[in-house]
Amino acid sequence: MAIFRIPTPRQFQKTRLAVQTVKKLWNLNLDSQTVGLCGFSGAGSLCKLEELHVSNEKPPHVPAMLKEVLQHLDIHPGQVVLDMTFGGGGHTKAILEAVSDVTVLALDRDPMAIHLAQELAKENPGRIKPLLGLFSELEALLASVHVKAGSIDAVLLDAGCSSMQMDHAERGFSLSKDGPLDMRMDGERFSDMPCAADVVNTLDQQALASILSAYGEERHARKIASAIVEARRVNPITRTQQLASVVAESFPAAAIYARKDKLHRPAHVATKTFQALRIFVNDELNQLHAALRAAQTALRSGGRLCIITFHSLEDRLVKRFLRGDDLSHLEKDHFGLAKKGTGKDKLVGTKKDIASAYWRPLFKKVITPNKDDVKENARARSAKLRVALRC
Repeated sequence: MAIFRIPTPRQFQKTRLAVQTVKKLWNLNLDSQTVGLCGFSGAGSLCKLEELHVSNEKPPHVPAMLKEVLQHLDIHPGQVVLDMTFGGGGHTKAILEAVSDVTVLALDRDPMAIHLAQELAKENPGRIKPLLGLFSELEALLASVHVKAGSIDAVLLDAGCSSMQMDHAERGFSLSKDGPLDMRMDGERFSDMPCAADVVNTLDQQALASILSAYGEERHARKIASAIVEARRVNPITRTQQLASVVAESFPAAAIYARKDKLHRPAHVATKTFQALRIFVNDELNQLHAALRAAQTALRSGGRLCIITFHSLEDRLVKRFLRGDDLSHLEKDHFGLAKKGTGKDKLVGTKKDIASAYWRPLFKKVITPNKDDVKENARARSAKLRVALRC
């Protein structure tokens, strides 16, 4: 995992300005030349549900750390489990197969995932309750199905982007597959929500660089932002591989695949750019914080929380939440208060020996995939699992 480089106060201010700018875009009725660069009109679905039904016949992905999740959730017959990130349904299917008479509340913000959950619910009558919505909407969603606070036995949160989303080129998440530069997890629900193309073609160079630095931990953020601004002056950047090419052209040819992933395989120089845009467009860190707070309210005393993260920003947030840090000002706290250069989450004013009043972590260190798991599912190579008991 790359060492997290904390932005300077000036860089942090730029990041906050970038966040404020895009939030304004969320609410402004921009003209058609700016919004809608993803290549579809109105609330048009990026992938038709009929196509998803076909993909449902073949599992879209292998769930990350499945054995570890089933072991540490420790589910018993008759219990209620909340799968906060249903995705392709891999974890939920395994839970249903492993434990009899269990009820799974299947939450996802992506309508396509909920369609799969509804199909699975038909195959398992009374055992699955699909819930369409954001983490921040969970409290109201649970109330709508008459689930009381403090009544859930176990919660699973598999953070980030699902393999199902990555595998559909039309969603715009993957730089290796050409498609519209979208990246919205729930664009079908919120057709006016800006997509990645809107961000790339609208924000100024300083704001773009701030986003890439903060959410992608990209060392060459200013260089990449400059290349994006120059390229869009010629033509709007509306396709995934178009953006990948723009980023690649800002580096020497020998550097395009010089970076290595967790398996020491060559990684494209645009990988962190895509990560940053995806996190920013979907407001993932704030939603993750909302998910953790929702889980804290929903779980009964002694209930278990399993959280899988895939990059340092997510894992750091989870770690701080479980140890009881105050994250009420998430952007400031997450980027502004750590001591520069340690890479070990040392925070000004934070006493790491004070335990949370709500959580008791079951393991001091994170659980990582074994070699066989990584061979079976290469996308799980960066996965980190944290497990905690609700006090």
